[in-house]
Amino acid sequence: MKSSLFDYNLPKALIAQKPASPRDASRLLVINRKTKTISHHKFSYIANFMGENDILVFNKTKVFPARIIARKETGGKIEVLFLEEIRPKIWQVLTKPRTKEGHKIFFKDQEFTCLNQDSNQTLIKTKLKKDELFYLLQKFGKTPLPPYIKTNQKESLLRKQYQTVYAQKTGSVAAPTAGFHFTKRLIRKLKNKGVKIEFVTLHVGLGTFAPIKSENLEDHKIHSEYFEIKKEVAERLFDAKKAGKRIIAVGTTTTRAIESLDEACPEISGKTNLFIYPPFKFKMTDALITNFHLPRSTLLALVSAFVSYPQTKEKFRDFSSSLIDKAYQEAIKRGYRFYSFGDACFII
Repeated sequence: MKSSLFDYNLPKALIAQKPASPRDASRLLVINRKTKTISHHKFSYIANFMGENDILVFNKTKVFPARIIARKETGGKIEVLFLEEIRPKIWQVLTKPRTKEGHKIFFKDQEFTCLNQDSNQTLIKTKLKKDELFYLLQKFGKTPLPPYIKTNQKESLLRKQYQTVYAQKTGSVAAPTAGFHFTKRLIRKLKNKGVKIEFVTLHVGLGTFAPIKSENLEDHKIHSEYFEIKKEVAERLFDAKKAGKRIIAVGTTTTRAIESLDEACPEISGKTNLFIYPPFKFKMTDALITNFHLPRSTLLALVSAFVSYPQTKEKFRDFSSSLIDKAYQEAIKRGYRFYSFGDACFII
């Protein structure tokens, strides 16, 4: 399948540069897969689509200020984005500009050594333990906003904006943005309606935001990301499925986490590189809350799979003839805001 099949044109003016305030004042486009209809609402109205037979699953990962502007041996500036610690004191990072093996990077009173470089991904060695590096980044690091967001907002404000209200477990370098729309008040309202709330963890990294560069979709290698689902959570999700209840995933990262579940081994933690694209049979996810995604992205491939065969009778041919594109085109006409700080879709 050609990656070019997942393309569309978006006016730059519709790329959201700041979140809605309050969070649930964002807009909500509801896509009904059965009736192939689209409706428009405020996000706060989403409670009217849920009830006591629903289980809402959130990704409780927490973004850390993973970006620094450091100094090269030559004195020039270098941007470093810390992705994950792969071994004690060895980190996978992205650097801009690229660096070379053996080169030194300096930040505050710390020295980092580049071990190797591959497609702009670098392994660097530090003298700091993980908690010590996190302390350094919490003090001096910057929020790892996507490059399409240009802002002069204070770092203290960005750290609040680029984080869900329920974030708990530090480890992401990009936010699970579908969760941005939920306020604590809205979550309480959903609980009062009988909606069950569950939490999983998937630390968002390259696997989520790396662009598809290969001509053929199948040739794209998705980077592994750490995820964790507690045994009791997994068991409640499996029981809900057996009881005919509806599992609603908040975001594509939550979707990939719960679709990686195996009933034979309900408690699970480790890495997943699950790449979802048409045709894909979703075994856990019955409905999906998600933002509007970039062209030719793994996230757009996932939502395309969710609205096509075998979930529906419609086989996926290309994005332009899909129900998702119909929804996206209507959203563009109505001035919806796209990407991380943008509005939301609810696919039912």
